[in-house]
Amino acid sequence: MKKMMPWLVTILLSVVLIAVVAWFMWPTIMGSTKDGSANKEVEVKHLSADERVEVTSELKDFKRNLKDSNKVVVVSFAFQLDSKKTKEDFDKVIEIEVKPIINRALADMTAEELNGSKGEDLLESKLLNEINPILDKEQKLVKVEITAFIMTNI
Repeated sequence: MKKMMPWLVTILLSVVLIAVVAWFMWPTIMGSTKDGSANKEVEVKHLSADERVEVTSELKDFKRNLKDSNKVVVVSFAFQLDSKKTKEDFDKVIEIEVKPIINRALADMTAEELNGSKGEDLLESKLLNEINPILDKEQKLVKVEITAFIMTNI
């Protein structure tokens, strides 16, 4: 029995330690929150066609050569913003701040990266992430869509 005592104590301490860790980690693992904010429903605001047009800015026929020196793209974009005021401010800086961002994004991409819907999605998300920081804190670019896309050899 004396030879078994250290083993029993070790096993008992291990079980107690696992139980204590599990007790404290349970809320984290199960994702529960104290204020119940995870259970709140988020209401999605759907815009009518007229409202969407009022908050959408367009940039047509943007031309740029790609990282591949023998490829050129002509792209048109639609930028959906969160309000009319944001659209007005966005239209003021489209030439001086937005176009250079698009220019740099396309300059870093190859024809293979832009091919297909995955390539277009990559460009759209990259622009969304790079343009949002230039807007005021309360303003937001909601969506970037490619409305026309032509890639050709030089």
